[in-house]
Amino acid sequence: MLSQQPTTLQNGPRPANTHVQLADDSDDEQALASTLVQALQSNDDDLDDEFLDEEVADPNLLAAQALSLQNTQDNLQARLQAAAQPLDFSAPLEVRFASYDNYCSLFHFILNSQGPVELELPTYYWAWDVIDEFIYQFNSFCIYRNRVARKGHSEEEIQSLRDNPQTWGCYSVLNVLYSLIQRSQMNDQLAAIKRGEDPAQYAGEYGSRPLYRMLGYFSIIGLLRVHCLLGDFTLALQTLDDIELSKKAVFARVMAAHFTTYYYVGFSYMMLRRYADAIKSFSHILIYVSRTKNFHKQNAQFDSITKKSDQMYALLAMCVALSPTRLDDTIHSTMREKYGDQFAKLQRGGPESLPVFEELFLAACPKFISPIPPDWDNSAANVEPSQHHLQVFMADVKNSIVLGPTIKSYLKLYTTVDLGKLAAFLDVDKEELRSQLLVFKQRSRQTRWVEGGLIEGENVNTSDVDFALKGDLIQVSEAKVGRKLVEWYLKNLIRTYQ
Repeated sequence: MLSQQPTTLQNGPRPANTHVQLADDSDDEQALASTLVQALQSNDDDLDDEFLDEEVADPNLLAAQALSLQNTQDNLQARLQAAAQPLDFSAPLEVRFASYDNYCSLFHFILNSQGPVELELPTYYWAWDVIDEFIYQFNSFCIYRNRVARKGHSEEEIQSLRDNPQTWGCYSVLNVLYSLIQRSQMNDQLAAIKRGEDPAQYAGEYGSRPLYRMLGYFSIIGLLRVHCLLGDFTLALQTLDDIELSKKAVFARVMAAHFTTYYYVGFSYMMLRRYADAIKSFSHILIYVSRTKNFHKQNAQFDSITKKSDQMYALLAMCVALSPTRLDDTIHSTMREKYGDQFAKLQRGGPESLPVFEELFLAACPKFISPIPPDWDNSAANVEPSQHHLQVFMADVKNSIVLGPTIKSYLKLYTTVDLGKLAAFLDVDKEELRSQLLVFKQRSRQTRWVEGGLIEGENVNTSDVDFALKGDLIQVSEAKVGRKLVEWYLKNLIRTYQ
């Protein structure tokens, strides 16, 4: 179902079936200045609105409005509007194919025309809506295709998917996003703003136009999402090296983009075992939502915001259990209200906490996708991507949570303790405890962001207990243990006299 017509960029011909040019890798630099809103949106009159009212679209709308590249200006505007309309999750396969062809021809026209396309941006929010819907349809198609390969459906449907392995392929989707960024010179513009220079000097012929400018900007957020869905969490964070995570950023002007950014940043940090940074990301957006919830209730996106908030609270609960820290009182109380019993089990640790970790992870994680087409001849080889990432996450959890909290509670009571004595307390083998202590020591250190790109950071000790193992003798940090012992004695003294 791919369009077979040759595609040509300004700098030369390209092979068939490749709809857009892959952009160069962007440089790793810091965040953009808060003036980006003004720099990118000088032509927009409606910057203060937070949301775009969504229309209920017919499931076959995108297929019915698939137009050729020879459309008139009015029809091109209609195609721009249609590209941002949601496709029903249960849409039949032929509609998904037609939608893909429609996106390919639209992006081909925008990117490969002779010079910039002179089209007016439908709305400020359209650029986000079209990138968001494009990635959503890619995600849902990959999930659907993998389900067909594992469980089987009609032979006609399987054969149709076999015959079109490149439809909604990872290369095509990434190609579009990178090309939109390259055409708009968005990374160069953002880097110029950080240096205090005029971004217009780097915008070029395409980047100076709102259509390319905003598509390029939101494609960066789209790359974060796609790389996370594919399981490349390091690259996902690196895509945002030029964007500052703050309420002054351009993406914060669109609530859906705001939510998406912090959700995927926080989740990527969690999967990289940078729990402190994940907690910071989730807390930021959840505090914002709690302070503006009355406004959200009046908006059509309230249900989706509530669902995504619940997912982030679940992820936050797991991160806090793995890396205990103090939360904002509002966030802490809401998390206990939503996941009180589960959070208590997570904090206690031990084997009984593992099913809770699995349950919350599967309920709150993204809908992962496989980067390659399924194996149609061996359905057993098609592993569910979410199950694969669950296993990776749980491997770290088992090392951190099974004996970690118990070991920590005993270490707080001693300045020195014999390894055999502690093993007897824990009812484990001496050498097994030695291994557990080494794992606990290693897991107590994390990379925490300080400045620079999101992937950068400093290695810090996130535990309030530190120790050294010399032979069979465990020496605990005196200063920290002394403070903890005083707190422990005072707490028990108060209980005695109450």
